[in-house]
Amino acid sequence: HVQLVESGGGSVQVGGSLRLSCVASGDTISRYCMGWFRQIPDKEREGVASINSAGGSTYAQPLVGRGSVSRDNAKNTLYLQMSSLRPDDTAIYYCALTPMEGSTCVRPYKFWGQGTQVTVS
Repeated sequence: HVQLVESGGGSVQVGGSLRLSCVASGDTISRYCMGWFRQIPDKEREGVASINSAGGSTYAQPLVGRGSVSRDNAKNTLYLQMSSLRPDDTAIYYCALTPMEGSTCVRPYKFWGQGTQVTVS
């Protein structure tokens, strides 16, 4: 069983930057696909970025050009660097982990963190 703990959220001004971290325990992350999701009140949770075991990354439209997902397998940690933050980036950000099946990330994601609040104003 994998546990994920996010950190790095907080309040930031419009145009500012944040780096979120997600530390995993219970297994090594190197063979897994990992992702960042966010949930705005009264809206469905949405994926914003993912990175597979080979280091290939994808981004949802809201973070294209403003987000960078990375992983440090030695530290068992996932990161999300966000810049040019806007008020509509305000959300709870979750990291998640799922096995790889071939070159594909298995959906739905299997393990989830508790989330970290990001507030942009």
